[in-house]
Amino acid sequence: MKSSGNTHRIPDTSILKKDSELFDYIDSYRSFFSDDEETIDSTKIGVLFFSGKSKVGSTLFAIRNKIVGLFGLKTSGQVSDRQKQRDNFKCEPGDQLGLFKVYNKTENEVVLGENDKHLNFRVSLFLDRPLDNTGRKSLTVTTTVKFNNLFGRVYFLFVRPFHKLIVPVMLKGMIKRIESEKTASR
Repeated sequence: MKSSGNTHRIPDTSILKKDSELFDYIDSYRSFFSDDEETIDSTKIGVLFFSGKSKVGSTLFAIRNKIVGLFGLKTSGQVSDRQKQRDNFKCEPGDQLGLFKVYNKTENEVVLGENDKHLNFRVSLFLDRPLDNTGRKSLTVTTTVKFNNLFGRVYFLFVRPFHKLIVPVMLKGMIKRIESEKTASR
């Protein structure tokens, strides 16, 4: 697995590209994996996004939910509700899992996110095949944020350092699960 790291760029053919000038914050992280059998699509990537179990990530989200709930912001709901949602998640537009609603989906991309009173965010999970015909694909996780008010800017000031730590770990975990499933199916 080779990672290109943080590019701060939306992939050129991403659904989010057309609105890129509207965002106040953009970052992208990219990594590569083999998919000779062409079994990985946007639905699979969308499901994998929610299948990771990070104690640090779960703890940070729990703290976030308690704090932002005091300000009337949206939270990701109860843990028991999330498991039921995860079991029924089909990764189709309109589906919601925790704080993440599916806004758009193509064969190569899923756009998740939420609109709240302080900010709107989107997360693109974008699959692309490099031009070298090796059967390798890239997965780019792009986050965009549009601040709705001063509170959104202040909120993200505190969230951003954690975001920059968590997203690369999530991407690495997704790639690891793809490679593990490929190995197990052989």
